[in-house]
Amino acid sequence: MKTIKAAAIAGAGLLALGHPAFAHHSGAMFDGRKTVTLTGTVKSFEWTNPHSWLEVMVPTKGGQPVQWSIELNGPESLFRQGFRPDMPKAGDKVTVVAHPLRDGRHGGSVVSVLLPNGKLISIAST
Repeated sequence: MKTIKAAAIAGAGLLALGHPAFAHHSGAMFDGRKTVTLTGTVKSFEWTNPHSWLEVMVPTKGGQPVQWSIELNGPESLFRQGFRPDMPKAGDKVTVVAHPLRDGRHGGSVVSVLLPNGKLISIAST
C-alpha cells in the first residue's frame, strides 16, 4: 500500500511540473487572424531557447528601415522545420510572413520565411 501511495504522489508531482511548460506558450499578444508580409534585411538571428528571434530591417515607404522583431519556435523545432543556426545570416534578404502584435508595435509570430536561396520554410505559430 505504501508503494502505491508513493507512486501516486510521485506521479502527481511530475504532472504538476509539466503544467508550467504550457503556461508560457500563450499567443495572446499576436493577432492570429491577420498576417503581415515583410521583406527586408536580416539584422540578427538568435538561435535560443525557449524561442528564437529574427530581427529584420524593413524599409518604410519613405525608405527609412524599421526593425521588426519576429518570434520563432525553439531550436529543436526550427531544426526539424529546416532552419540551421547559421541561417539566415545578418545581411541576408528575406521575406517573412507573420501574425502581427496586437498593440501595433513592429513585431510578430512567424508563419513562414523565404530565404535568399529561394527555400520557403513554413512554421506553426508560436
